[in-house]
Amino acid sequence: MTAYDRRDLGLLLLRLATGGVLAAHGAQKLLGWFGGHGIEGTGHFMESVGYKPGKASATAAGLAEAGGGTLLALGLATPAAGAAAAGAMAGAATVHVPNGFFAQEGGYEYAASLGIAATGLAITGPGRLSLDHAFKHVFDRGWMVPAALGVTAAATALVVGARTKRMRQEKEGEQEALFE
Repeated sequence: MTAYDRRDLGLLLLRLATGGVLAAHGAQKLLGWFGGHGIEGTGHFMESVGYKPGKASATAAGLAEAGGGTLLALGLATPAAGAAAAGAMAGAATVHVPNGFFAQEGGYEYAASLGIAATGLAITGPGRLSLDHAFKHVFDRGWMVPAALGVTAAATALVVGARTKRMRQEKEGEQEALFE
């Protein structure tokens, strides 16, 4: 087995694992599969952690995870797929930051790991065992990597920033109510 074959096999395994996990989490949000709560339940959860409107937030997160994960697993439109998944994971990690790093304590470890893996795949590319390679990289051009990651970073910053502002205002309102 050559070094290129090993690299391509490694990228395939990384894509299948990362993409599969992301797609499953997206299916939980969108369809209620695998013990998930679907759009309604996920929407209520999203509202409770500051992402409003909840159903729209659940739909966006579910599509980014299910769509981005599926495309990553297939190795299709890898820059956009990885960026979308990374954006969703950045939003998820933000919710868990107050709990510290480790997942067993409710921390951001898991979401950050998936987001970093998705970003790494967006940057590295899918390898030769992919649909991008089969389609001669029509959806995987070099310029697409910074474009996809840049657009996703900007959108994620806006969404997370709005959530942070909303959470801060709610906390200040609760503190003011205590002193009334």
